[in-house]
Amino acid sequence: MAELLLELFSEEIPARMQARATADLSKLVTDGLKAADLAFETVETLVTPRRLTLIIDGLPEKQPDLREERRGPRADAPEKAINGFLTGNGVTLDQCEKREMPKGTFLFAFVEQKGRASAEVIKDIVEDAMAKLPWPKSMRWADQKVRWVRQLDSILCLFDGKVIPASYGPVTAGDTTRGHRFLAPATFSVANATEYKEKLRAAMVMLDREERKQVILDGAKKLAADAGFELLEDNGLLEEVCGLVEWPVPVMGKVDDLFMDIPREVLETSMREHQKYFVVEDKNGKLAARFITISNMVTVDNNAKIIAGNERVLRARLHDAKFFWDQDRKVTLQSRLPKLDSIVFHAKLGSLSERVLRLRGLARELSADIPNCDVKLADRAAEIGKADLVSQMVFEFTELQGLMGKYYAENDGEAPEVANAIAEHYAPAGPSDMCPTAPVSVAFALAEKLDTLAGFFTVNEKPTGSKDPFALRRAALGVIRLVLENGLRLPLRRVFAFAVSQYPTAIRRDAAVDDLLAFFADRLKVHLREQGVRHDLVSAVFALDGEDDLVRLLARVEALSGFVSGESGVNLMAGYKRASNILRIEEKKDDTSYDADVSADLLSVDEERKLYQALIDVRHAALPLLRDEDYAAAMTEFARLREPVDAFFEQVTVNSDKADERANRLKLLAQIRTALHDIADFSKIET
Repeated sequence: MAELLLELFSEEIPARMQARATADLSKLVTDGLKAADLAFETVETLVTPRRLTLIIDGLPEKQPDLREERRGPRADAPEKAINGFLTGNGVTLDQCEKREMPKGTFLFAFVEQKGRASAEVIKDIVEDAMAKLPWPKSMRWADQKVRWVRQLDSILCLFDGKVIPASYGPVTAGDTTRGHRFLAPATFSVANATEYKEKLRAAMVMLDREERKQVILDGAKKLAADAGFELLEDNGLLEEVCGLVEWPVPVMGKVDDLFMDIPREVLETSMREHQKYFVVEDKNGKLAARFITISNMVTVDNNAKIIAGNERVLRARLHDAKFFWDQDRKVTLQSRLPKLDSIVFHAKLGSLSERVLRLRGLARELSADIPNCDVKLADRAAEIGKADLVSQMVFEFTELQGLMGKYYAENDGEAPEVANAIAEHYAPAGPSDMCPTAPVSVAFALAEKLDTLAGFFTVNEKPTGSKDPFALRRAALGVIRLVLENGLRLPLRRVFAFAVSQYPTAIRRDAAVDDLLAFFADRLKVHLREQGVRHDLVSAVFALDGEDDLVRLLARVEALSGFVSGESGVNLMAGYKRASNILRIEEKKDDTSYDADVSADLLSVDEERKLYQALIDVRHAALPLLRDEDYAAAMTEFARLREPVDAFFEQVTVNSDKADERANRLKLLAQIRTALHDIADFSKIET
């Protein structure tokens, strides 16, 4: 058994692409091996900023020989047909087998195909994999026509210690690679995977991504602890930094004290997002005047110059941040509002100033449905909540919009509820994001998302397929979370209608409201499916006329889930389906609806009289429970219909020879349908 060693060596691969690229390369090559009938035992993938490495062990020296049986024409077929079969398969008539079959005697040929040498097959597989590797972004370099994520410098491809001359563009594979760009840049040859790993380790390259991560994390923690601090762990940053270095060396730098009065979020953004530094805290969780960066070097001065260089870069960036912070606080948010006139929210939806007016209207409207929400504070939050967008700090640090608005509102002496609402009005931005709970914050956050949804739906800019350029799905899920997690009794149709009405030139208002309700039904299914709730039950409840209260809808869904999973519910659903199917057929045939009152004097069979009375009794008991939203108790009442429905279908012939009796029985079936639709539209429930 032999080993395949493949290394694709290039200029630095963006950190975010490395893990996916190794997985894609492994899949393309292993799928090719499987298709070529080349079995293997183990697969190992390795990645650094400059190389993708694949090691596959336990490969055979050649493909297995194949012997294929091919059926030909009947033995007594015309000579032309027989000769065509023989020529096509490269055999003579004597080499064929005659075999008796149910439809006569047929010719069978056996074609043997010798397996190719594995090295030849692997060359094709590797070249094909390189051509198909799906980089998110790629480039051409020099005068080359092929594309790669960055300039491809070399290919190392060995099978059983011998070079496979696979090529891609101007590069042909050999047996050489290179070490660390600065610490050991010389080219050297290798004979196998073990030697490859040993020589690269000696050349200051840590191939194993997980090892690099652990070295970074342990080293950063030790540096922080030695200085009396604690590392603020950041898995996302760790993953990214790991993809920037081949020989990680954590070092600690200092933040000048004059910058420590800047809001913590600004300091963290400058360090973590912009400079890829790890943040350090003191024992009380307060931001320390330190940072940890990961060097890709080992120097004789113990990285003193590297630390000084990073401190200098951070100092320059924080000088700007401090200037913005000091200057922005000299101007109130209120005074910034006129500048919003010149900023376009969307070409079809007007300026930010116009949007602010809509947000204020929505915040006031919503405050009536949010317990303990002060309408004046909600209005004020919506009025000044977008003003930080024209501040110098947010222009430089766009990811801090909303949060800087909070600091500026506090500086202006605004109410704490207003300041917090400004900070939280973009939340929740994702499934794991915090959901606001303070009444004023909830009002502003809902207004922000509902205005966005209403606006883009009125101009028919809805999500299509996988495309959602305005993040409307995320906005809808945000509304759903805000409503459900805060237990808000918010009638969606009324709220959507109000939000749409604030666009005076909208020409598809009613259609936009209907589209929004359908859109929310789909988003709610997604949200609840992640919690294990059946999507068909959501559809069944959402289909009820006027049901747009998400809290009530969810309570119905939970009760319905318990009901349809029980024996009575299952049997009653079967009766409903049978009644509905009969009605659908007969109503279509008669071109009429049987949703009408049943004539009691036409009920001639005991089972139909009992069903009629049961429907009256159950609805009389269940409807008050439904109004009181005691859905579990209501479902218990409806379960009483199971026996009379079963008995009806066992003993009663619906399509009676008497026309008036037949019509009356169909009306009785319609009453079953109507009664169960008090709970949900059972036709949408999957069985």
